[in-house]
Amino acid sequence: MGKTNLLDAVYYLCMGKSHFNLPDIHVVQHDAGFFRLEGHFRIDERKEKIVAKVQPRRRKELERNDVPYRRLSDHVGLIPVVFIAPDDTYLITEGSEARRSFLDNTLSQLDHQYLQQLILYHKVLRQRNALLKQFGESRTFNPALIEIYDQQLLEPAAYIHEQRAQFIDAFRPYLRETVAVLSGERESVDCVYRSRLEEAPLAELLREAADKDRVLERTTVGIHKDDLLFSIGGHPLKKFGSQGQLKSFVLALKLAQYELLRQDKKQAPILLLDDIFDKLDRSRVEQLIQLLLSRRFGQTFITDTHEQRLEEIIRQVGANYRKFVVENGQAIPS
Repeated sequence: MGKTNLLDAVYYLCMGKSHFNLPDIHVVQHDAGFFRLEGHFRIDERKEKIVAKVQPRRRKELERNDVPYRRLSDHVGLIPVVFIAPDDTYLITEGSEARRSFLDNTLSQLDHQYLQQLILYHKVLRQRNALLKQFGESRTFNPALIEIYDQQLLEPAAYIHEQRAQFIDAFRPYLRETVAVLSGERESVDCVYRSRLEEAPLAELLREAADKDRVLERTTVGIHKDDLLFSIGGHPLKKFGSQGQLKSFVLALKLAQYELLRQDKKQAPILLLDDIFDKLDRSRVEQLIQLLLSRRFGQTFITDTHEQRLEEIIRQVGANYRKFVVENGQAIPS
């Protein structure tokens, strides 16, 4: 009916892109050539009007109070946001790209320079990979040209690596505390950052991997290979965690992300919880609602497919709320 679309629209206005990493051509309505989103926010008693105008494959424009941004990335971090979805366990079960995206999503909201360095790194990385592929197709090789791109990778990679390492050091206590609350102190977890830049500078790693890169026609070392290792009771969470533990862990992961953003930004992020009953049993949802009420959480959007179920829990814990019923893409106050 459009509940998830509504939450994703809020996320889009905060981050300038869909939460689901979809290209804009898949975000626009079927048979439509563009979309426009408008949201009105209040930050420290200051009103902010944010508008996104998007023509997929042609143009995207973000406006703040009717003034277009020169760069879309300049908007990220103005309105911090955290999105919790039923399939978030992919952060544990899928490959390292998902966990790097979690890191990048959080750090981009905290540090504008991080986002700029990340954009630069991936731009140079794409150019280096294209050159390696071109060499493979033409059966030629020019190490001097590769060296040009290697030098351009060093500075952004060093900054990104340093910020990721510092972030995890600050993040781990929040994660452990939140897991302890959700599990009733029954579970101990940890989160460790892994990067080959801990072993040697990137320049040295690139030299060592030169022959491998040439054969595979892609860059095999760098911060685009970093990962996060999650554990429970000293064992890999992916292998030894039960379904309930995986669900609780990713919930704690996102709530810890929320708390760190709140502390750093000095404002409560918007919290978006989509169909939490879909993968969480009632007791875990009740624990979650209690946690939301006991901490300094800001505006929270919660969707559910059963109209009475969530309302009953919220009433029991005494929270103030407004209810909307989404029908045919329209959110109707109920």
